[in-house]
Amino acid sequence: MLEASLLIGGELRAAEAGRCFERRDPLTGDTASVAAAASVGDARAAADAASAALPAWAALSPSARRALLLKAADVFEAFKDKLVHAMVSETGATADWAAFNTRLAANMLREAASMCTQIQGDVIPSERHDCLSVAMRVPAGVVLGIAPWNAPIILGVRSIALPLACGNTVILKSSELCPKTHALIGEVLQEAGMAPGVVNVVSNAPENAQEVVHALVAHPAVRRVSFTGSTRVGRIIAQLAASELKPAVLELGGKAPLVVLDDADVDAAVNAAIFGAFFNQGQICMSTERIVVQDAVADAFVERFGVRARALKAGDPRTDKVQLGSVISAQAVERLRELVDDAVSKGAILLAGGEGSGPVMQATALDRVTPEMRIYHEESFGPVVSIVRAGDDADAVRIANDTEYGLTAGVFSRDGARAIRVARQIESGMCHINGPTVHDEAPMPFGGVKASGYGRLGGRAGVHEFTELRWMTIETGQPHYPF
Repeated sequence: MLEASLLIGGELRAAEAGRCFERRDPLTGDTASVAAAASVGDARAAADAASAALPAWAALSPSARRALLLKAADVFEAFKDKLVHAMVSETGATADWAAFNTRLAANMLREAASMCTQIQGDVIPSERHDCLSVAMRVPAGVVLGIAPWNAPIILGVRSIALPLACGNTVILKSSELCPKTHALIGEVLQEAGMAPGVVNVVSNAPENAQEVVHALVAHPAVRRVSFTGSTRVGRIIAQLAASELKPAVLELGGKAPLVVLDDADVDAAVNAAIFGAFFNQGQICMSTERIVVQDAVADAFVERFGVRARALKAGDPRTDKVQLGSVISAQAVERLRELVDDAVSKGAILLAGGEGSGPVMQATALDRVTPEMRIYHEESFGPVVSIVRAGDDADAVRIANDTEYGLTAGVFSRDGARAIRVARQIESGMCHINGPTVHDEAPMPFGGVKASGYGRLGGRAGVHEFTELRWMTIETGQPHYPF
C-alpha cells in the first residue's frame, strides 16, 4: 500500500485532523494508496506557502532555475520504478504506458529548462525619440495546476514545469484517482533542490473536490489556472476562474477524427488507427474516436482494421500478456457497453470486441456509425472506435467537423497537397498528416479549439500563458510637459 502526504512549504505533512482517503486498484479492488484528504485550510496554506516563496524564486537567475529543472529531470528518471508502480496500481495502466509517461515528463522538464533563457521581450518604437519603450515578460504569480489520472505523470508535470521555468511558484492539485503518482512528482522536485514552497502538492477526497478547488482558485495569490480534464469539469473551472478574473488554460475532451482519403496507404492508416484508438485503452484526450474513411477504400480498410483489432487482448498487465490494461473503473466499462449496444441497435456493425468484464474492455470497433447513434457524438474515452464512411473530400471534412470538440485530427493521403488542403479545413488545435491523432512532444503548442478548451501548453506558446506582458519606459532626455 502506498501513502501520499501533502507537500506544503517544503514539508510532507498530514491533512488537517489527519483525514485520509483510499484509492483502490481498479483491477483487484485492493487498496492501492492512502492519501491525505486536504481541507480548505490546507489548500489555503499551500497557496500561502507558494506566495511566500514567489519573490525569491522569481528573482533567481535563469541559469539557476534551469539547473534545478535539469536536475529534476535526472531525479525523475531515477524515480522511474516508483512512478511506474504507483501509476499501474492506481490506474490499471500497462507498465509500458507508465514508463512512457516518465520519459516524456523528464523531457518536459528539460524542455522547460531550455526555456528559462528564452523568456524574451521587445523594444517598441516610441513616438518620442528620447524615450526607450520596452515590453517585458514577467512571472504571473502562483500557478495552480489541476491534473487528471489518464496520463498522470505527463500531465502532472506539464501543468507545472513551464510555469516554474517562467519564474512562477506552483500548486499541483492531484487527481483523486492517482494521488500517490502525483505526490511523487512533488517529491522528485523537492529532491532536486527546489526551495520550500516553490512546489506544493495538494490531494483531496472526492467529496471535498469542489470546495478545495474553489479555495485554491479564489486565493488572491493564485494568478493562473491550468486544467486538464473533461469538458464538463472544464466549464466549471472556467467559470470559477472568470469569476476571479484569472486567466485559465483548459485542455479538455476530444473526439478526434482520423480521415482516410481514397489515395491513402491503407496499411499505414490501419497501423496509425490501431495505435491511436487503443493505446492506453483509448483513455487519451487525443485518442482516435472516429475513423472517417472514403467509400472507395472503406471495405479494404475495415477488413484489415477488424483483423488487427480482434488480435488485441485486454487484461491485467501485471499477470497477463496483453496489449490493453484496465480502464479506470467498472462503471466506465458499463457506459462503454451502453454506447456499443445503442449503436448496434441502430444499425452499426460490431467488427471487434464489445465484451467487458469488471474494469476490462476488449478493443472494440464499430462500422457504419451514423449521427443517430450516441457514440457518434459522445466521447467514449475508452477502447471503442467508430468508423464513419464518407463520400468526397468535402463530405469527409464535414464529418470530421461534425462534433463539439476540436483537439486533434489526422489525415492520410499519398498526395501531400491534397492532405494539406483537407487538414486546413478541419477544426482542431492540432492535425497530423500521415500520422496518428495521438502525438505529443514537449516543445509543441499543445491545445484545442471549440469544446476542447483554449490556451496552449508547451514551448514559447506556453510562456505567453504563464507570464504577464509588462510595458516599461526609460526617459533618456528631458521630457517637456504642458504645465
